[in-house]
Amino acid sequence: MSGGVDSSVAAALMLERGCRCIGITLKLYKGEGRCCSLQDVNDARAVAFGLGMPHYVLNFTKEFDRQVICRFIETYERGGTPNPCIDCNRYIKFNLSCLRARGLEFDCLATGHYARVGRDGANGRFLLRKPADDKKDQTYVLYCLTQEQLAVSRFPLGELSKGEVRKIAEKKQFVNAAKGESQDICFVPGGKYGDFIEAYTGKFYPEGDILDPEGRALGKHRGIIRYTIGQRRGLGVAARVPVYVAAKSAADNTVTLGPDSSLYRRSLIANDINLIACEKLEKPLRVKVKTRYLQIEEPAFAEQTGEDTLRIEFEKPQRALSPGQAAVMYDGDIVVGGGTIV
Repeated sequence: MSGGVDSSVAAALMLERGCRCIGITLKLYKGEGRCCSLQDVNDARAVAFGLGMPHYVLNFTKEFDRQVICRFIETYERGGTPNPCIDCNRYIKFNLSCLRARGLEFDCLATGHYARVGRDGANGRFLLRKPADDKKDQTYVLYCLTQEQLAVSRFPLGELSKGEVRKIAEKKQFVNAAKGESQDICFVPGGKYGDFIEAYTGKFYPEGDILDPEGRALGKHRGIIRYTIGQRRGLGVAARVPVYVAAKSAADNTVTLGPDSSLYRRSLIANDINLIACEKLEKPLRVKVKTRYLQIEEPAFAEQTGEDTLRIEFEKPQRALSPGQAAVMYDGDIVVGGGTIV
């Protein structure tokens, strides 16, 4: 229970199904940020109290620092663009062994994510499926869930729209019924990633050369951690035509700019893969793929090239494929699996 309306309604729906429930709020971040505020905890506690549920706050700040924030920083330092929400789900929120190590006993774990869990009648595997509300689809950040995790996961909001969820919260007079949402990363106030990383690590990331496609110096960047593939604003370089970050090299501490046309790629390699719908891709598979959370899926062929690697070939070139982001494969409304773009 994050203190938001989605997890609050999820709790109410699980109780209506006849489940015996306890509410858990995770304390994840010890600094200033959008998550884990005292108000969030109080909102979750108030909802749990109103529903007649016990409520507990568990301190996961050490795990969050090691598994999410450190990975976030290391990816930027390598020149990538991380997605910390995926790591948070993988290593923190759905980490069953970690939760049970806190002395919790439970048959299932319910959250306010917009997704659905199914079962393949042919092979018995648990499936991750898109929700009824396409606009709230959160399967992209859940592709990392294992069969063990999906077996005990419940997503009560999977058949509902966001509007229906708010109406339920209003009807039950939850204190957070009208609470807004934020698109920012929860531990980075204002979305200033570079400032956050320098403050958190105590490091100074030196300036380096900004290059054109031919390798000629155009100016100086303000530290490689402040740039991401496809970025246009804040480059500090005057150009007669629009230019974008086309490449970054952590080894050379350089940022290369180019026209929009330089951002397109036909294929990608991904590692650290997790397959849900099958144990292994036995042959090239026609799928649709998302490489960013808000992106529309694009037709592609996916081939498993090793025990932990995928090659994805798109029908049409894709813009700003970024190392560190996830490539998630879909077959209709079913998540086949995915991996991290390298």
